[in-house]
Formats: sequence, structure tokens, C-alpha cells
Amino acid sequence: MLSEPTYLAARMVAPALAVHFAQHWAAAARLSNAPLPPPPPADLIEAVIDVAFWASLRREEGRPPRISLALLAPEAARRPLLFAHRLRLTPQSVIKLAPAVEQPGIHLGIGQDEKGLYVWGTVTHVPPVCFVLEVVEPGLLVAKHRRADGFGKFVNVAVLRGDQVRIVDEENHGLADYPALCESLPDIALSTTAPGTTPGVEVLLELARAMRAHGRGALVLLVPPGSEAWRASIVQPLSYPINPPYDGIPALLAQPDHTHRDWQENLLDTIATVGGFTAVDGATVLTRDYALLAFGAKVTRSATGSPVEQLIVTEPVVGSTSTTLHPAKNGGTRHLAAAQFVHDQHDGVALVASQDGNFTVFSWSEALRLVHAHRIDVLLL
Repeated sequence: MLSEPTYLAARMVAPALAVHFAQHWAAAARLSNAPLPPPPPADLIEAVIDVAFWASLRREEGRPPRISLALLAPEAARRPLLFAHRLRLTPQSVIKLAPAVEQPGIHLGIGQDEKGLYVWGTVTHVPPVCFVLEVVEPGLLVAKHRRADGFGKFVNVAVLRGDQVRIVDEENHGLADYPALCESLPDIALSTTAPGTTPGVEVLLELARAMRAHGRGALVLLVPPGSEAWRASIVQPLSYPINPPYDGIPALLAQPDHTHRDWQENLLDTIATVGGFTAVDGATVLTRDYALLAFGAKVTRSATGSPVEQLIVTEPVVGSTSTTLHPAKNGGTRHLAAAQFVHDQHDGVALVASQDGNFTVFSWSEALRLVHAHRIDVLLL
């Protein structure tokens, strides 16, 4: 029997999550060669979120938990580690087990019997569209699942921070009412269905994760291949030019077969290599097809440019609205440099990772004649 949850945000978000997982379970089932465990009902989702939230606010030996919970029966797991005795799923049991499962890729397996939810062991591989809840920090939870094709990073579905609930808008990027802004964005694939002609790795999102991984903050400028116009917005000479440009990512993307796991893993490794250069102070310059041109570059206003006076800010969250701000109110010096670069170079895109974990994509909206700043933090946690 499930105890009555007391975390209100869990009750608010659980029905929407149940619908999401049911819909994507159907897509994953069509792709899978093996039967998939059924999608979880709202009451189970609510109960898991409730326990994880209260556990996140506690400490074990002075440290808050960082833990991932997978709602999965033990018989549906691949090569699980099974405890000899089931443990009831409580905040206390989660806290006690947290130090053993803090490494990325390890999940506590959560099952259900007539007495309620229990912890049965750990698992390192979960099936596609299995409900996973990650405790990121005290009061911050992320509901996610593997892609329907089973490869790559997990897809974030909702972010809960205290009493705030943000559900990812995978269909419209939170821009259903702003078609002009939607057109201005580079391709940010949110779909959890099988890739068609696109690779099984979403390059922009994986690059964003690589930029955040080192925790130093980062600025990446994406410019048209073959163009030299971007140099007018960069202090010359370049500190660290790459000659010839490093084409590791575009070379892999140009290969005809994107289905082999070796290809996908090589692409992730190459993206991580490029992402490492973003830790160097200054901007990393890539072409729009991700060839590395330079790093450690200093952004400046072009000789013919004007100061950026305002920009419009959005995020890929259901029910979100756009906000018009002065660039100085949107972040620090990296954000201002990114906005100025896009204001001067309309065919460029700027990506900014803050040290606090925020991530923003800057692009030019030709229809509105404004810089468009699209915050995608909810996709990356």
C-alpha cells in the first residue's frame, strides 16, 4: 500500500508524466525486439518523486544525496545487482544507500509489491522509456528516460525545484505562440522517437553537455562554413587558431551509416574532445557543421556594429512565455558577448554555459530584428 505523498509538486506533475511515458512507451515498443515493461501509472510516479524529494533535503555524514532511481521490476532489468532482502522505499533508505550509487550510470531499482514500493538492488542499464528520477541537489529532481531508440544520453521530461515544476515542451520548444522565434533557432532535437535520417546523437545538445561538464563556464560561436565575416567581431590576432580546422565531428557526420554503436560512441568522444577546449578562457569558434576553427578568442563589437540594446528570452517549457530584456539583465559577460556577437553576425549562433549550470542558445530573429536567447537548462540537467 502506498503511503500518502506530502510533496505537492509530485501530485501536480505525476498525471502529465504518466501520459508522457504511456505515449512514448508505445513508440519504443514498436522499435524494440524484446517486450518492454509497462509504463508507470501516476500514483507510482507521484510516490517515487515524493520519497526522492524528502530524501534530497537530508544529509548523510554532512553530504546531500546524488542518486538516480529507476522504476523497474527486477525481472525486467538486464544483469541487475540484487539485494538479498528488499528494502522499503523511504527517505531514510535512499539516504543510506546514496554513497554506494553516486557514480553516473548506476540506478537504484524500484519495484512494487502488495506492501508498496521497495528497493531491490541496482542496475546500470535500463530499457528505453523506463521512468528514471535523478536527485541532482537538495530540492532539485529531474524526471527522465532513455531515448526510444535506446542510445545516447537520457531525455529530460520534467524538472522539479522545490515548488516549481517545469515540463519540457518537446513538440514546440515552448514557442508554439512564437513561430518567428521558432524559425530563428538552430536545430535542437527534442524528439524521443527513433532517428530517421538524422544521427542517433543530437550534436548541439551533446556539445552543450560537454561545455557544462568542466564547470568553468564556456562560450561557443557557430559560424557559417567558409565565411570570414565572423573575424570582424573577434579581437585579432587569434590566440589559438586551428590550422587546418579540426573536422572530427563533420567527418563522422558525413559517414553514411549512423546506426552502429561504434560510430555513435566515436561521435560522443569527439564532441567531448572539442568540448574540452571550451574550458579555456575566451570563445571557442566552430563552423555550423562543427569544425573547430579557434579557441580562446575574445569577442568584440565589430567596427560597423551597434551596441545590442535588447533581446527576447524563451525556454522549452510547457506554458512558458517570452520576456524582453536588456542584455545586461540576462547574465554576465559571456551572455553579453554572445548577444553582441549575434547582434553583429546575424548568421552566427552563440552558446553560453554559465558556471551555475544555466545554458543559453543565442540566435538572430530576422522577423523580429532581435537577438533571441533560448535557455535550454531543462534539457541538460
